[in-house]
Amino acid sequence: MTKMDCPTAAVAQFVAGFNNSDLPDSARKSIRLAILDTLAAGRYGMPEPWTQMVRDYLEEQLPSPVGGLARFWGDASARVRPSDAALLNGVAAHAFELDDFAAKLHPGAVVLPAALAIAEARGSSLEELETATALGYEAMIRISLALDPNMARLRGWHLTGVVGPFGSAIACAKLMGLSEEQTVWALGLAGTQGAGLFAFNADGAMSKRLHPGKAAQAGVLAAELAVRGFTGPSTVLEVDDGGFLRAFSDHWSIAPILQDLGSRWRSEEVNFKPYACCGSVHAYVDAAKQIRAELGGAPQGDVPIRAGVAKVVDVQCGYDYFPGTVLNSQMSLRYCLAVALLDGEALPAQFREERLADPAVAELAQRIEIVPDSELDGLYPTHYAGWAEVGNVRSFIKDPSGSTANPDREAALRGKAHALFDDLGSQNSAVVLEGIVDKGVGPANALLDAII
Repeated sequence: MTKMDCPTAAVAQFVAGFNNSDLPDSARKSIRLAILDTLAAGRYGMPEPWTQMVRDYLEEQLPSPVGGLARFWGDASARVRPSDAALLNGVAAHAFELDDFAAKLHPGAVVLPAALAIAEARGSSLEELETATALGYEAMIRISLALDPNMARLRGWHLTGVVGPFGSAIACAKLMGLSEEQTVWALGLAGTQGAGLFAFNADGAMSKRLHPGKAAQAGVLAAELAVRGFTGPSTVLEVDDGGFLRAFSDHWSIAPILQDLGSRWRSEEVNFKPYACCGSVHAYVDAAKQIRAELGGAPQGDVPIRAGVAKVVDVQCGYDYFPGTVLNSQMSLRYCLAVALLDGEALPAQFREERLADPAVAELAQRIEIVPDSELDGLYPTHYAGWAEVGNVRSFIKDPSGSTANPDREAALRGKAHALFDDLGSQNSAVVLEGIVDKGVGPANALLDAII
């Protein structure tokens, strides 16, 4: 049998035998930037009401163990089980649509909360955290690609929750030093916990925020059980009856999981978010900013406004917009394009209640015509492409400004981290955190110390 016949075992073998020295410098840099970005997003998202609801639940239902092992991000006092820290910190990282994305999912909000919780509990080094995080990203993105993420999304799956447990389990397994066999079990236990439905889009419900946290928690649980000898299915990805790939997609392929594994690092292809909204609409925000520059400001009068979309973007984000929840606006192509045309930005301020209540934004959003474009179907999600048109002024964006195609991406990502901490009144935290991440040596818990 070939590795293609046994991808679960092949992934476990790769992870168990991997060392930090095997990580190329380009992947190392991308992961360090991802850590900076995710911690900034998570710390910013911690005060949000939906994050605090989860925290209240944990504090009421799951009392901290004696000598608790892990912390909530930004809190020096709370000490909880790693699985509980992973849950809350994962929710926080995804709390305001500021976390990274690739292959129709959000790896940072799943992998880092789980990995950092285990790293803190075990006293792991930054190098060990870096290695584990890189492997978790790799597993999560590659397995999503194996599902054909467009088609899996059209079945209603939120792939962050569905695929995420694999990424967090791999990261935790590496930090805990699981054997190859135990890593196979962890993968099996992760796969059987995959879940997440896009039903939240119907009414802007908070469940979307929960998915990364639950996926992070599931990976911690999978690794902690596997190390105790609790077995998971050894062919969870590929088995005919009840295998993960067959269960979640009709268009799956094993090839993306193993092809170029170890030589092509998918973490280097991750998009960060300069805007506080769904990654699938970032192209339209960029287009709006270009159009504004050409028009000399916001559109005037009743000029026609159109947006070209891939089918999956239309299903996910092209719905008629009416003022509702914060999430409803963050997922709406019409709202995001409208507010970017009016304000020239789609930052957190554009998604606060006072801006959502402005009838001028809703009126403009409701005027936007959605145009299906088959050419965009062929680009998405390798390229999160789209176009917008105001009258005769048109802007096509193949790769949004948060993508790796942007030569200014790194500077923009670092600027975003500083801006988020500044909004919290903790600008010095950004400076300290950035220095720790860039240096990459020392204890992993120094990251948590920096953001208190």
